[in-house]
Amino acid sequence: MGASEHETIRSLVPARIDRLPWSRFHTRMVVALGVAWVLDGMEITIASAVGDVLRESQTLGLTSAQVGFAATVYLLGQVTGALVFGRLSDRLGRRKLFIFTLGLYLVANGLTAFSFSYWWLLVFRFVAGSGIGGEYAAIHSAIDELIPARYRGRVDLAVSGTYWLGAMIGTASTYILLNPDLLPVNLGWRLGLLIGPLLGLVIWGLRRHLPESPRWLVMHGRESEAEKAIEVIESQVAASGRELPPVDRRKVIEIRPHGTVPYREVLRVIVMDYPKRSVLGATLMISQSFLYNAIFFTYVLVLSQFYGVSASDASKYLFLFALGNLLGPFVLGHLFDTVGRKPMISSTYIVSGLLLAVTGWLFKEGALTATTQTLLWSVIFFIASAAASSGYLTVSELFPLEIRALAIAVFFAIAQTFGALGPAVFGALIGDQENPDPTRLFYGYLFASAMMVAAGIVTIFLGVKAERASLEDLTPPLSAVRTT
Repeated sequence: MGASEHETIRSLVPARIDRLPWSRFHTRMVVALGVAWVLDGMEITIASAVGDVLRESQTLGLTSAQVGFAATVYLLGQVTGALVFGRLSDRLGRRKLFIFTLGLYLVANGLTAFSFSYWWLLVFRFVAGSGIGGEYAAIHSAIDELIPARYRGRVDLAVSGTYWLGAMIGTASTYILLNPDLLPVNLGWRLGLLIGPLLGLVIWGLRRHLPESPRWLVMHGRESEAEKAIEVIESQVAASGRELPPVDRRKVIEIRPHGTVPYREVLRVIVMDYPKRSVLGATLMISQSFLYNAIFFTYVLVLSQFYGVSASDASKYLFLFALGNLLGPFVLGHLFDTVGRKPMISSTYIVSGLLLAVTGWLFKEGALTATTQTLLWSVIFFIASAAASSGYLTVSELFPLEIRALAIAVFFAIAQTFGALGPAVFGALIGDQENPDPTRLFYGYLFASAMMVAAGIVTIFLGVKAERASLEDLTPPLSAVRTT
């Protein structure tokens, strides 16, 4: 039974979660939930490689425009899924949504592999994208609410960074599956699209055993269910051999559940109650999205048109680029919890932006080779990957629990909208194959660099010292009566 909207609940659930030591339960949870980013990295990498194959007559015989539109449809699906399922995650719970959205992705992408026409491909690419978009909102909410405060930063960064593990898996798999000497052309691309569902199916079983967020339960008046959920978590932590620290009873929180938050109140909270945080979140998300989409989606074009790298050899350079992106959040992540959010977020944005400007100038001057260009980009994005991941961390921890998933979805949608301009702008700057212009592309690099540096400066003034702090201390729930 849940509490009525006028009944006050006193709870220590947040304090009990935040005082837990790291255990096997937390590791299993992060693996089960964090796979969403791995799947997305695989999806985009494999789909990018498959796009060229789909133009061949033995497959679907698509035009270049149709292939490009299919990629756009996937991104539109992500935005739609994030907004729709983010709202439902706040309303129905994290667990229901992270189970459903993964299942939706599994089914849709599996059906995509059996595409027999262009319309079939478009429909199920959109649905698969909506599943992944919904994952982002539900997953980040659940992880933030279940991870102890002192680990939240490094875990969020590591989970977001695993996108590049997916990219590496996708790159390695397409090198085999799209090799016509090993597999028929019309079979390899279909098998490539089935890799994600097979991996997701294994993880889907793990997710079914995860509890609902006790924080979400108590904030929605389901106190008895929240108590049972936190007791299950505590028993699993104790079973792993870790001693449970005492609960600080001064951290009790009083709430009065008030039901689903209407859209007008969501808008008021984001725009009126937390305008500085909204500006911060939007700036961080837009700048990193533009940078990544601009560089990543034109990476192969730069290698081929300026350095003469063949399409078959490009995967080797992409693999090194992805490795730098993967290592950054894992190596630097703990500093976001120890050194602090503001200094780390601002410095990673500013340093990566300045390094990009220097690399762009060396590129314009013709001082680089394909190898040195890739090595420099790997260093830049070692830092920029941590910066980009911290953007997701920022928007997921700085808004009230009742609208957390939808807030993540809103900023994700804004970032994707602006980020979609990156490939088009940089593709135009590269120019045609006969007359590529490094100077014009250098100006594009300077623009992306300026966006990253500006985001870092904004963080210096608007950033929040969120390291090791309880979510409820950072942002009181909308249903909170008072926090002591």
